Amino acid sequence: MKITFLGTGTSQGVPMIGCQCEACKSMDFRDKRLRTSVLVETGNTTVVIDSGPDFRQQMLSACTKKMDALVVTHEHKDHIAGLDDLRAFNYLQQKSMPIFALPRVLEHIKVEFAYAFAEKRYLGVPQLDLFPIAENEKFMVGDLEIETIPVMHARLPILGFRFGAFTYITDANFLSPAAFEQIKGSKVMVLNALQKEPHISHFTLDEAIEVAQLSGVPNVYFTHISHKMGKQKDVEKLLPAGVHFAYDGLQLTI
Repeated sequence: MKITFLGTGTSQGVPMIGCQCEACKSMDFRDKRLRTSVLVETGNTTVVIDSGPDFRQQMLSACTKKMDALVVTHEHKDHIAGLDDLRAFNYLQQKSMPIFALPRVLEHIKVEFAYAFAEKRYLGVPQLDLFPIAENEKFMVGDLEIETIPVMHARLPILGFRFGAFTYITDANFLSPAAFEQIKGSKVMVLNALQKEPHISHFTLDEAIEVAQLSGVPNVYFTHISHKMGKQKDVEKLLPAGVHFAYDGLQLTI
């Protein structure tokens, strides 16, 4: 299984519009962060987690020519705003795109992209097949078994996902004991780490490090990173063994 980090930035990306901080002015390619998304591939199946505003650019950068499904963590704009660009895969593959998400999230998508679900649709709208999934559910996309992991994003219940030995959690600030049990045995975990200062709905750097160590997962990669975290070359020195900052374009094989 191959994992490609399509984006590792927070909702405004890095650099942020109008900002002159060191991270936003950095020339290090690792500090250029599109909105958070990841590509999961086996020899037969290709799945994307979340399609934010940078989805088109991410698909072009990754040279993605095939996509079997989109799975969605939650309904915030930085995770669904790129759904219209699924039209390209409708054309290439001559079929609708399956989207897997909580029922609440699917209803939100119907509102945000009402033209795609209208009784009379204009030519060229995205063709989307919506599949509701539940917390603690397992479902199949091609040869990939995907397990949902319920986590909390402040007061909003959202989903993490486990693909065999790979676990992906973003936008969380609380994991229950049951979630830690679901993570157990993973070889690689992706976890959000927004910034060093406290935040109402995201893990801070220290909190994410604590979760990484409690999980027992040998390799943990941080994502959904804000410009407030600082430059990667500086902050990566703060990380313990087995914990890493991800960056756009990073690829892992599991």
